[in-house]
Amino acid sequence: MKSTFPLALLVAALSLGGCSILEGSKVDYKSASRPTKLEVPPDLTQLTKETRYAVVNGAVSAAGSKATDASSATAAIAPLALGDIRMERDGNQRWLVVKRAPEALWSPMKDFWQENGFPLASEHSDVGIMETEWVDNKARIPQDFIRSALSKVFENLYSSPERRKFRARLERKANGETEIFISYRSMVEVYTTERSNNTVWQSGPTDPETEAEYLGLLMRKLSMTTVQATAAATPEAPKAAAVVMNSGTADAYVQLSEAFDRAWRRVGLTLDRSGFTVEDRDRSKGLYFVRYAYKAPDADSGIMKKIMNFKWGSDTKDTALKYQIEIKSSGTQSTVKVLDGKGQPDDTEAGRAILKLLANDLK
Repeated sequence: MKSTFPLALLVAALSLGGCSILEGSKVDYKSASRPTKLEVPPDLTQLTKETRYAVVNGAVSAAGSKATDASSATAAIAPLALGDIRMERDGNQRWLVVKRAPEALWSPMKDFWQENGFPLASEHSDVGIMETEWVDNKARIPQDFIRSALSKVFENLYSSPERRKFRARLERKANGETEIFISYRSMVEVYTTERSNNTVWQSGPTDPETEAEYLGLLMRKLSMTTVQATAAATPEAPKAAAVVMNSGTADAYVQLSEAFDRAWRRVGLTLDRSGFTVEDRDRSKGLYFVRYAYKAPDADSGIMKKIMNFKWGSDTKDTALKYQIEIKSSGTQSTVKVLDGKGQPDDTEAGRAILKLLANDLK
């Protein structure tokens, strides 16, 4: 017992000393002062700021972005007018009013129905009516994997229980405008027996929304600039008749009832179409310098003649001769002559054939 007493006193002394050490290391946060602010060296205070992530024109919100997109897209959705075309409405009925003559709209409307898969069954330009064939409504055919795969190979393998057709009517207005009406008809296949083994076709319901849809598509098709619309509405000027004068003589020429500018353009186009090689031109003198290979009418007759006339290494360019096509005008009248390479009237068989060729194309 006596030997353990000093050991207990030693342990107690060490414990009291440890507590005093811990108490001395405590921090008094109430009396502690704030540290001084970090000072930036003078040479680092003028650093350039990073601007890559700066917000332009203030803060951006999702609601504001959607509002901006909606306002910018509103003007382009379902327009009531495009160019010289506008959509009119009276209740459920809609129609187009176009500032063009019906003659300028007839051909584009025929193309419109063909492009949308509706071949025309009848067209009566005298009354301004065109009507399409009955066409299956492919959207009503149920689509699964097998039908989709087979339909790509056999387009008409499956038929629809609904068919539709359209009628377009054009009416001329006194102020030069044209009104276009589109009517829609449908036929649906229904069963007549409870066992579903017999069907008949009967008229389907009317659908003003479908009519409005195709009126919108037609308006987009017909929409053009004012210049294009004016050009389309203006009937093409009839081509002047080309007549060969003094045929069979050295003074033969083609007579055109048009001024020089138009005659020059038309003759140039004829030369391009007819296989001439235009080597040069002089508009001030009204001359086209061309090269043309003339073949006599019997040049290709008979296989034996071909064999006898065949030459190894022959070049068709060697047989092409030079000619000059001369155009002279006086007011609204023009003449076209064929000259040889030296500028003299060509009264040969080739010259007469070239003159006839030009006249046939200029008619």
